[in-house]
Amino acid sequence: MQAAKLFEQKVKPPEVARHLRVSLKSAYQWHQLWRDGGHEALASRGPGGSRCRLSPRCLKKLVMCLELGPAAHGWVEGTRCGPPLGWPR
Repeated sequence: MQAAKLFEQKVKPPEVARHLRVSLKSAYQWHQLWRDGGHEALASRGPGGSRCRLSPRCLKKLVMCLELGPAAHGWVEGTRCGPPLGWPR
């Protein structure tokens, strides 16, 4: 909605792009949408991409693993090498 407010103030797309730190292409696309449909045309439609394909059980397991952190899975803090020997357990 920041872009819509700027467009209402007659700010040109290149300046909107700099101000919001987005590409010129995005700013021009937003300007076209705003010009054709106003604020509503720039409203978020939610996250893009496909829906999560993990089953509820797998998703729950993933959350648990992430909450435990990398050390719980054999990763040493501060290293950038591959997985520990014997991976996967």
